[in-house]
Amino acid sequence: MWKTLDRYSRSYALRVAHAGFADATWHALRRLLDRALRRPPPVPDAPEPESELDAGPTRESAPVAAEDSPAPADQCDILASYRMVSAGSVDPAPGPLVPRSMNWIVPAFSLGSGGHLNIFRMIAMLESRGYPCRIFLPEQAQLTDAAHARELINTHFVPLAAEVGIGLDAMPCCEFVVATGWDTAYWAKAFTGARHRLYFVQDFEPYFYSRSSEYALAEHTYRMGFVGLTAGGWLAEKLRTRYGMTTHAFGFSFDKDRYRPQPRLPGPRRVFFYARHVTPRRGFDLGLLALERVHRRCPDVEFVLAGWDCSAFAIPFPYRDMGVAPLDELPGLYAQCDVALVLSLTNLSLLPLEVMACGCPVVSNRGPNVEWLLRDGENASLADPTPDALAAAVIAVLEDADLRARLIEGGLGFAAATDWEVEGQRVAERLQSIAATPDALDD
Repeated sequence: MWKTLDRYSRSYALRVAHAGFADATWHALRRLLDRALRRPPPVPDAPEPESELDAGPTRESAPVAAEDSPAPADQCDILASYRMVSAGSVDPAPGPLVPRSMNWIVPAFSLGSGGHLNIFRMIAMLESRGYPCRIFLPEQAQLTDAAHARELINTHFVPLAAEVGIGLDAMPCCEFVVATGWDTAYWAKAFTGARHRLYFVQDFEPYFYSRSSEYALAEHTYRMGFVGLTAGGWLAEKLRTRYGMTTHAFGFSFDKDRYRPQPRLPGPRRVFFYARHVTPRRGFDLGLLALERVHRRCPDVEFVLAGWDCSAFAIPFPYRDMGVAPLDELPGLYAQCDVALVLSLTNLSLLPLEVMACGCPVVSNRGPNVEWLLRDGENASLADPTPDALAAAVIAVLEDADLRARLIEGGLGFAAATDWEVEGQRVAERLQSIAATPDALDD
């Protein structure tokens, strides 16, 4: 069992080691390894057994700890990991209910998180439209000071008027409580002081896991009766048809002060690849298989990889490893490439829009999770998610000047027509209609 799991997990463990943070998938892998590989701890002050027959009580016959006892340091505490699932009612702190007020329950964040940037951007847009917002970070292990957390948000994400709270004890009554991830949905469902419960859904989170406890628990949140505010039409349709959720979609845009066309400087043909191996849904392995085929067909092409440090991987073609490039360097990086391979095996990120806004044509994979935004032959080139099909699409853009010019023009026009302020106004109007529906407080 050890050897099998070690072979299976070695590649992913290597990625996580380079990632520098513990995401939900790594937590799941750790729990699996802990349970499968852990040996019974030696009995204190007892001699080592000479044989299996002398080993004394087995794990099965050992005394069971009391329910409220903390797990030993060498054990994985499953109940603590899923504390939010077993939470009882979360009652509001004393105070009046402020009209239009919103309590946003936000999971732990790290600097540079695109998902959190989207949350905080939406909060800023709603604040500007008269919705007073508060942010609550439940069960923070890394951030224990609310003032420091607020400073990080305002400095590294978006300036906000919202106050920040650590834990949920001080969460007051509100008109809207907003879940922003599957684990926060359990807290939002337990909160008794909101008139309406919303779910800010950016991706289909069960897909982040294998068929597992996490998958089941994440999927269940779509059946909890929230009103969904979804990133794009694919999610809205999926949650509505599969789970019966009421959903309202908002579209994507980008930072128009940052991402804009730049002159293409002389140099070799270049292919950009969004190489974020720590996020499996971005198709790192599939992309490398495709680019190896491109390299064999077009050995003069230079490859530029960005998204995470790729130095730990044996990549069989020359490439520039940009790692996690500073935001201000990205527009120039995109503008100097002739085509960008950006894969999305769940919902899209903002990256395709940012790339096309810099005048670089995008190649991506087919699928309804992509095609709600990217249109084959108009603002992007789409291919089946196979190495050969993706390689052929990249090569076609490299070698067909008319196709490349058409995709650049279509991408620039499509990106220019998007607007975050329009999307913020759309969400604000949805909130007005939701506010007119029966209160959750009347349930």
